[in-house]
Parts: sequence; C-alpha cells; structure tokens
Amino acid sequence: MDTDAALAKFDEVDDVQVSHLHYADPKGELDAAMARAHGYQVQSRTELQEPWFPNSEFLTRAPNIVAVSSTGAGYDYIDVPAMTAAGVAVVNQGGTNKESVAEHALGMMLAVSKKMIQADRRLRRESNVDRMELTGAELLEKTVGIVGLGQIGTRTAELCRLALRMDVVAFDPYLSEGEIASRGARKVDFEELLVTSDFISVHCPRTEETLNMFGAEQFKKMKSNAVFVTTARGGITDEEALAKALSDGEILGAGVDVFWKEPTDPSHPLMALDNVLVTPHHAGITTEANRNMSVGAAEQWIGILRGKKPPRLVNPEVWPAYQKRFERIMGFRPED
Repeated sequence: MDTDAALAKFDEVDDVQVSHLHYADPKGELDAAMARAHGYQVQSRTELQEPWFPNSEFLTRAPNIVAVSSTGAGYDYIDVPAMTAAGVAVVNQGGTNKESVAEHALGMMLAVSKKMIQADRRLRRESNVDRMELTGAELLEKTVGIVGLGQIGTRTAELCRLALRMDVVAFDPYLSEGEIASRGARKVDFEELLVTSDFISVHCPRTEETLNMFGAEQFKKMKSNAVFVTTARGGITDEEALAKALSDGEILGAGVDVFWKEPTDPSHPLMALDNVLVTPHHAGITTEANRNMSVGAAEQWIGILRGKKPPRLVNPEVWPAYQKRFERIMGFRPED
C-alpha cells in the first residue's frame, strides 16, 4: 500500500491516531499497541506473518478491536466467521484496484493468445526462429467468459466488450439475469461458460463454494484453443490439473497471477511451461492502485471510527452484534 497517501488522509483529521507497526519491533511493544487498538489494517496475505492473522486467538490479544480491514479486495486470510461471532466488522477495499486487475487480466489474454511468452523465450535461446510456428490468435469478436461479475469482473467485461467487441458471458450465481445484463454481460451457467468461451477470466472470491472450482474435469470441457486467466485467489484453481491440461494440449494457454502457496517456488510445475504466463500476485500492484487502496482504506477507517456504516462491509450480518461491541468499547453507538 501507499503508506504516505494513507497517512496524509489521516492527517486531515484530529480524532484518529495511527500507529505504523513493524514485525521487527519488540514483541512487548507490538502486543501493547494491539491491545489498545480499535482497528486493524491487515497486511496482504503474501507478506502477513504469524501471529498477526486475524482469528479468534488474535482477538484475545486485541480485545478492543471493533473492525479489521484487508489491504485489497481479497479477505480469505481473515477468519470472517470468528470475527462475526465476536461482533467485529470485516471490511475490504473492493473496487479500488479494479482498473489495475482488469488491465492485467486483459494483458494476460493478449500475451497468451499472441504467443508472446513462447516468442520471447525462443528468441532468447534459439537462432533462426520460425515465426510461423508462433502464429497467434486475435481476441476480436471472440467469446470471453467472466467468472464473478463484481467490480473487477465488470471492468474486465467492459474492456473486452468496448475495445475488442467481444461477446461477454458471465457466471455469477449471486446476480440475476437483469443485474448481469446491466453490467454488460449475458448470464450463463457454469457448464455453458466452460464449453463456449474462447477466453475465461476468473474474478470470484475464494470461498468453500469456489475452492478447486477449476480442476481436471473443467479443463477437459474447455475448447482446445481456450485461454484461461486467473487474477482472483489461489485455491480456486487446481494448479496441478491446470499444469497437466496445458502440458497435454487440452487448452491453448493460461495466465496465472495467484497461487495456493505464495510466494511461489520456482519448482512449481507451471513454471516449466512456455504456454503459461505467471506473475507474483501483482495484478493489483500499480502506483495508481496502491494509492487508491490506501486512500480508500483511510477514508473508510475514519468513517468507521466515527460510527458510520462502512461502504465495503464484508460481513453485514454482524451489524447488530457489532453495534453492541462498538458501543461497549467506544462509548457511543454507531449508526443503524
């Protein structure tokens, strides 16, 4: 995150105190600071260290916490049920990095379909490369399937539709046909998306429902010239099954920004394949997105600590219990 941008926003108010903690600080100082804290801005999963994952054990060391906030849109590293049970609000920064992630997803589609990865690698290690062996495919007027039509999925759909006149279909069981149409796509079931899409881009959260959503069976149903892109969360895709599908030519190629284990080891089976573009979970890491996420988080925190209902509340069912916890700790009741 852009810490300076966040602190500048906090500097505009005089009723919020911010402590910037470091893992290297003495444990006693960290524990004392967390015991006093009312809010916890959680570092992203890749950098987050034990014992600072927000869970029930953490709350015993931070009894005055009323809310925790993820760095970006994802919040799978926060134990939401534990927070909800304790009356703690969970918020994220959904939408603040949508442009960066959507552009990254589209960039991956372009790079893989045009075989840019193979071309780059072969030119670096071979002489007299036959360029005809690297014949790619256009995206123009092809079908793109979007899995999860939230803010990032919607922006990805818009880029594909407006820039490349693509036919956009979407699978999102939590949106109606009309809602999906208003976001620029046509609602289909998961099976239809798999078999009809030339490109598939994943933008859903990782939940019990979506864990291993894409496995061997799903890759077999895709077109042999399909391009699969995921910038969502590791675990939604069975990575070994994807590696096998790519090795066996069941699909043309893939763009993978997220992994089950991060940071990812160079020995991962996907790393050995030339028809996959891999990036280290940095689709949303741009100068602009870092600033947007930081400013958005700071503004949301100011509202929370003043008793406002946060605009990006992940667990809305917590609100009655949250109001009681907040009033007990803060001394006044937040808005209904």
